[in-house]
Amino acid sequence: MTLRIGEIAERSDVTPRTIRYYEELGLLPRSEREQGKHRVYTEADVERLCELTRLRDLLGLSLDELRSMITAEDGRADIRRRFNETDSREEQLALLDETLPHIETQLALVRRRLSALQELETELAERRKRVQRRRRDLA
Repeated sequence: MTLRIGEIAERSDVTPRTIRYYEELGLLPRSEREQGKHRVYTEADVERLCELTRLRDLLGLSLDELRSMITAEDGRADIRRRFNETDSREEQLALLDETLPHIETQLALVRRRLSALQELETELAERRKRVQRRRRDLA
């Protein structure tokens, strides 16, 4: 089943402009065009776009960080495919070792965001304490 840009935009809750921009940046593969017609997309494109927006919104990633996260995920998917295609224990071990740097990249991005959120939480908790203290002093 193929989808047009408006359909994928609606299903992914983004604008067609965002889709074109993500294609331009390489975050989303360029869509195929039917001969002389509109761009067409697949369910895999919808899933990829939903994952991109989830990561962007959940983690507040910049486009460069989003690209790093997706590049690492693509690398892991390729390794997973190769892992499933071999029965060689040695090759499987090597592939597992190969996937670790991709996971480390993703963890580093998440941890940076988590650290920033924890700093903000601490800052806001301190502000709340100051306001509560002032309120108590005035009461």
